[in-house]
Amino acid sequence: MTVVYDELTPGDAARCAQLEAQLFHGDDPWPAAAFLRELAAPHIHYVAARADDKLVGYGGIARLGRKPPYEYEIHTIGVDSGYQGQGIGRQMLNRLLHFAGDDPVYLEVRTDNVAAIAMYETAGFVNIGLRKRYYRVSGADAYTMQRPARGSGT
Repeated sequence: MTVVYDELTPGDAARCAQLEAQLFHGDDPWPAAAFLRELAAPHIHYVAARADDKLVGYGGIARLGRKPPYEYEIHTIGVDSGYQGQGIGRQMLNRLLHFAGDDPVYLEVRTDNVAAIAMYETAGFVNIGLRKRYYRVSGADAYTMQRPARGSGT
């Protein structure tokens, strides 16, 4: 299987919504309209993973602030359950982190999502807090994680 990475397009929004329903069914999955809003924003960057001409993964990051130094926030990373465990999420994360450069990056992740937490930790993220009942529908808690600015010593 060959996976091609490129930019997510408005034409991918419906497939993203399908994947959201598969991956986050208990936690208020995003509809296609949410992806269209994200893709229209100038400060948000999305990557796509495609296998066999089918969208199998997506990930997005937003630049926060109007002037440097910036901070970034990963909004989402999702990989079709049939394609998980093959490094697709890691490749998309690497591309998002490349977009952020040396600036700090934040994200929230369910406290029970062991695989995602491990992936983030190996990419240099550290747990900096707990957000109780962060996921509204399920009431699940989330960790706030940060990849500190490179060269900041923090």
